[in-house]
Amino acid sequence: MSGAELRVLDALDEDALVGDLVDLIRIPSVTGSDAESDLQHRVAGRLTGLGFDVDAWQLDLASLADHPAHPGTEATRTEGYGVVGSFGPAGIPALVLQGHVDVVPTGDLDKWQDRDPWSGRVRGGTVHGRGACDMKAGVAVNLAVARALAVAGVVLERPFAVHSVISEEDGGLGAFATLLRGHDGEAAVITELTSGKVVVANAGALTFRLRVAGRAAHGSARLSGHSALDAFLPVYAALAELERERNARPDALFDDNPLPYPISVGKVRAGDWASSVPDLLVAEGRLGVQLDEPPEQARATLERAVTVACSRDPWLVDHPVEVTWPGGQFASGRLAADHPLVAEVLAAVHDTERRQSSIGAAPYGSDLRLYQHLGGIATLHYGPGDVRFAHAPREQVEVAELVRTARSLAVTAVRRCGAHL
Repeated sequence: MSGAELRVLDALDEDALVGDLVDLIRIPSVTGSDAESDLQHRVAGRLTGLGFDVDAWQLDLASLADHPAHPGTEATRTEGYGVVGSFGPAGIPALVLQGHVDVVPTGDLDKWQDRDPWSGRVRGGTVHGRGACDMKAGVAVNLAVARALAVAGVVLERPFAVHSVISEEDGGLGAFATLLRGHDGEAAVITELTSGKVVVANAGALTFRLRVAGRAAHGSARLSGHSALDAFLPVYAALAELERERNARPDALFDDNPLPYPISVGKVRAGDWASSVPDLLVAEGRLGVQLDEPPEQARATLERAVTVACSRDPWLVDHPVEVTWPGGQFASGRLAADHPLVAEVLAAVHDTERRQSSIGAAPYGSDLRLYQHLGGIATLHYGPGDVRFAHAPREQVEVAELVRTARSLAVTAVRRCGAHL
C-alpha cells in the first residue's frame, strides 16, 4: 500500500459509514415519493459539508418525458432532483461512484420485524430495513469514500465524483437526467449489490402489460360467460415456456445462476364483483432481456409467444390478448472484461480484502446501460449486499461487507485519481 492509500484507509470512518446507512434507511424514499427528494437534499448537504463542489438541481420532468430516449417510468412523480458532487481539480472525473436513493414499496407490514421496514435496526452485525442492500448500502459506501478522501489530506491529480440519482427502480430517469446535464467521467462504479463479485454486465428488464378479455355473467350461471382468468391461463403457460427457452443457453458470465433472464408476472387484476364472472384481466410483469439483445427484439419475442398462444385457444383466437410496454425499459449492458477498470477494481479487492474476486453478470436491469451507452462511461457494478434480500421483507446487509466494500473502493479511487500526500 502506498502512503496515500494507507492515509485514506485510516480516514475511512466505519462508525460513520454504518450511521449513514441507518439514517438513509430511516428516510422512506419510495420511488416517486416526496421522501425521495428529501433524501437527495440530505445527500447534497453531506457532500457540501465535505467540501465537494455540488450541483443539485430540480429535474425538468416534462422535458425529460419528451426526450426520444426517455427510459420510462412506473411511479407517479411530481418532482425530482439530481445531485452530483465533485472533488479535486477541474476536468472530467477519473472515477465516478454512483448510487440511487429510491427504494421499492414495503409490501405487507406484517412480514417485517415489529412492522417497521424503516427501522435501520443493527443486530448481530447486520443492518435491517427497506433499502438496506438495494441500494442505500451502496450510497453509504459512496459517502464514506467521499468522506475519507476529503479528510485524509491527500491531493488528487484527477477529479473524483459522486452521483446520487432517483428513479432507478422504475426506469433510470435520475441517471438519464444526470447524463443529459453533462456530468460524465472516464469510469464509473455503480455500488449496486453484487455479493462480492465484480459485475461487468447486466441483463435488461422490460415492463409489459397484458389485457385479457372475458365475458361477464352472473356467477351462478358462469357457463354463459367466459372468465378472463381462465383465458389468461394458456398465456401464462406460454410465458413459462418462453422463459425456459430464453434461459437454455445463458452467457458464461452468469456462472451458476439458474435463471438469468426471468419472466415474472408481478401484478394481476381481474373482476369487480365476487359473484360475477370477470370480463377483464390485466397482468403486468417484467421480461428479462438477454445480454446484447436489442430491447425491440425482446419485445417482439414475447409478443410472438402471446400471439401463438392466442391462435391455439378457442376463446383467445377471437379475443386476442393486447400487449403493451408501459413503465421501465431497461436494456442490457456490458463492459468488456479486459477493460482496465475491471483489473483495477479486482486488484483493489485483492489488496484490501485479501481475497480473489471474480467477474460476473447480474440478472437485473440497472443504470449501467445508461452510463455505458448514453454516457460513454466505462461502468461496472461492485457493491455490498445480496440480491436475494432485495425487494423482500428480510432486506439486510452485513456491516463487515459494507466496510470491506468501502475500503476496496477507497483504494480504487486513490489509484484512479492519482492521490498522493
